[in-house]
Amino acid sequence: MLGKTLKFVSMLLLLASVAMADTIPSGAHVTVRLGSEISSAKARAGQVFGASLARDLVVNGKTIASAGAAARVKVTYSKSSGRLHDPGELTLRLAAVQVNGKMVSLSSTAYHAKGKSHTKSNATKIGGGAAAGAVLGGIFGGGKGALIGTAAGAGAGTGVAAATGKEEATIPAETALSFSTTAAAILK
Repeated sequence: MLGKTLKFVSMLLLLASVAMADTIPSGAHVTVRLGSEISSAKARAGQVFGASLARDLVVNGKTIASAGAAARVKVTYSKSSGRLHDPGELTLRLAAVQVNGKMVSLSSTAYHAKGKSHTKSNATKIGGGAAAGAVLGGIFGGGKGALIGTAAGAGAGTGVAAATGKEEATIPAETALSFSTTAAAILK
């Protein structure tokens, strides 16, 4: 009886190890390199971008996919930048990896990118406009002219900030992004 039990347990272990080799487990780390730039100015939720594995995908000591294999990342959130506030934002997830010539869908953790804050840039443009207006107003109209020039310069600086002040979230081409799988993926 013990002999049959050991054979049964051995068979189960063998089947489990074969099944694991045909699965990318939850928690697997996958690093990909983007094929093109992704910007919150143009990208929309649901859009898919090409990428490639930056490193071999190894599961239980076995290489499942080699570096350079095709991969896809999906935009799950995109918000374009406002003119004077709210920088752009992007959230990406790993959607698929090519294994043995077939794309395997994956669930993964998110990668989040946010554009730079507008505060410093806006303050510089508005303050610089106000200072320039004050100087010019002072030169051409004395004290009263400086006061008027300050207001006019601040208004012009605000206009410049509004015209040039978008701070999009941008992820350049060739950027390496790391994800972890959140569910097992079967490789069949």
